[in-house]
Amino acid sequence: MDGLLFFIMKKILHFLTLIFGIVLLQYSCKDPVLEPDPDPQVVDSVGDVYVWQTTGNEVHLLSKLAPINFSREIGDFTIVLDTTSTYQFIDGFGAALTGSSAYLINKMNFAEREALLTDLFDPVKGIGLNYLRITIGSSDFSIGTYSYCESPDINTFAIPQRDKDDLLPVLKLIKAINPTIKILASPWSAPAWMKANNSMYGGSLKGEEVYNDFAEYFVKYINAFKLEGVNIDAITIQNEPMYETGGYPTMKMIWTEQNTIIRDYLGPKFVANGIDTKIIIWDHNFDMSYYPINILNDPITRQYVAGTGWHGYGGTASALDAVQAQHPDKDIYFTEQSGGGWNTDSRMGNMFWYMKEFLMASVNRGSKNFIMWNLALNENNGPTTTTAGCQNCRGVVTIKTDGTYLRNEEYYLLGHFSKLVRLGAVRIKNSSTNWPGGLTISTFMNVDGSKVVVIMNRSGLKQKYNIRCGNRKFIYEQYNESVVSIKFN
Repeated sequence: MDGLLFFIMKKILHFLTLIFGIVLLQYSCKDPVLEPDPDPQVVDSVGDVYVWQTTGNEVHLLSKLAPINFSREIGDFTIVLDTTSTYQFIDGFGAALTGSSAYLINKMNFAEREALLTDLFDPVKGIGLNYLRITIGSSDFSIGTYSYCESPDINTFAIPQRDKDDLLPVLKLIKAINPTIKILASPWSAPAWMKANNSMYGGSLKGEEVYNDFAEYFVKYINAFKLEGVNIDAITIQNEPMYETGGYPTMKMIWTEQNTIIRDYLGPKFVANGIDTKIIIWDHNFDMSYYPINILNDPITRQYVAGTGWHGYGGTASALDAVQAQHPDKDIYFTEQSGGGWNTDSRMGNMFWYMKEFLMASVNRGSKNFIMWNLALNENNGPTTTTAGCQNCRGVVTIKTDGTYLRNEEYYLLGHFSKLVRLGAVRIKNSSTNWPGGLTISTFMNVDGSKVVVIMNRSGLKQKYNIRCGNRKFIYEQYNESVVSIKFN
């Protein structure tokens, strides 16, 4: 009997192993040799490749097209996916819920607000944004100037009434629609009493005498939001630390100061208080890679640092390569880029440019996220904290005085990724021969095994290509001046 039982169990185990292998093959694909292009499986799935398309003439704006089939048709070239060769995990795509954005959204009536937030944060009914940036106190897009600790006593820390009125209610509505939303928080300035000029406008910290209080400011902030049911996934300790102006909240912080604060105060405090919120350094432009490199070169500081945050207002995304070459174990985050009146192309021309030069350029170099600046602004590109800041920045959406809203090019830029590339997805390898110029591509695999391919075509011609995963493939003909997001299992 024991021998019979062993035999039966062995057969069951063999059967389960076979089934697991079949399931694994269904969701994986590997192809180390590009040519020749093999035939697909004898029996192909029908109609389970899904395409969303945006065209330069706006005939299609993130439009879902009819499903297409796996097939044996041959295109002009083949894009091969390899899910066994993976890169970074994806946290999400989104924008900043500034004080101005929160104020405008909160002013909408219930039905208008529900429609907008569903469109922005629901991945089925909308584009499923999965990352927010919020400001710790005022930025250049706030209703007034305030910090979270107005008196020169860190124990008087409190969430300001303005953020209780606007930011927290909107955050909670967003979390109800998308519970997996990730949040990055950044100050534009420390409280005025911590600074040498006693103002949130320009200047720097007083020095070591306030470093402990400044670090405690973040501890209290994270804990206060936790009590409100809001988890802060990551912080940067200063937005754009190499820029200051007396026109709105800013603060200069050279790399040696940021390094000292993280190494000797903030990092140890997070450990002592059991805080797992990530610390992201830099949070400024592509053109000063020396700043994060110098900080990460400190063997003590780097233990507390998750990665480097980047903006695209200066330099090029190649700066990410310089940091990664020296510190490949540290993550990359893209934390801010705004569209605005300086964009002189058509709406979709702007969108294509931002997609190639910033979103794809960063994600294809390892960024775990991509964040645009204001989530929502009004028809006057505001409200702004003062008239000294950006007066022609554009929101992802524009909220009109009648309560309706306009989807700007940034909505479609983010939506082509956020709707389909979900939390925990991994970027995967793609390769091709006969690759024509003018095409840009990013490829991912979601946790459920589905593959996502985003391709932008600015080659000047229609492009007819195959996409192959293992021995399954399909053909697609893509318009010039278009972007498609393709999802399949």
